[in-house]
Amino acid sequence: MDFVDDLPLPPYVTAEDVVFALRAVAVHAPEQPDGARCRKDEAAHPCRLHRWGRRVLEQRGLTDEQVQTLIAGGTVALR
Repeated sequence: MDFVDDLPLPPYVTAEDVVFALRAVAVHAPEQPDGARCRKDEAAHPCRLHRWGRRVLEQRGLTDEQVQTLIAGGTVALR
């Protein structure tokens, strides 16, 4: 689903972008599992920053499982 107000993606996803994207996804998570509201800004979930973070991580080639591992403090091999 495309949103008019989505934040633009960086032209090249760097390691720093991945760090920012992981933080956006972790901080702007739903209030409850499968919740309808962002716990950070109470916007409809997924909010703009969560969507941006997911798109950056997807562009980098990370799977949902790898994203969850990184958010939990684990490591994965980045390409």
